[in-house]
Amino acid sequence: MYYPIVIHQEDDSAYGVIVPDLPGCHSAGETMNDALENVAEAIDFHLEGMAEDGAEIPAPSDLEGLKDNPDYAGGTWVLVPVDLSRYLGTAQRINISLPNRLITQIDRFVDTHKEYKDRSKFLADAALKVLRHA
Repeated sequence: MYYPIVIHQEDDSAYGVIVPDLPGCHSAGETMNDALENVAEAIDFHLEGMAEDGAEIPAPSDLEGLKDNPDYAGGTWVLVPVDLSRYLGTAQRINISLPNRLITQIDRFVDTHKEYKDRSKFLADAALKVLRHA
């Protein structure tokens, strides 16, 4: 999943970063690159805390719904990749049945898209996308 972040710089100061989907999650950096590295750590820390507290991890918002918000005017939008599976709990083996051709299509897709480590990761991400839009 990709979480949208907005980066602001006031005059010659450091870059400030806000993660709209994670209230209270923000970061900064002396350079744009520093800000991006630091916000990735801030997101990880924030989501770990939410998971430990048993809070539901919010799905990332659609960038289109955020970019016109006046609170973020003048900022630069960036999408930060976040692997949410780390914060959803331990893996649990289940038995599911899928049509053979669908399994073949999934496996071919996973083979050509290395961001999916395996079939399980693909299915988990697909489920999260559907739940996000529910």
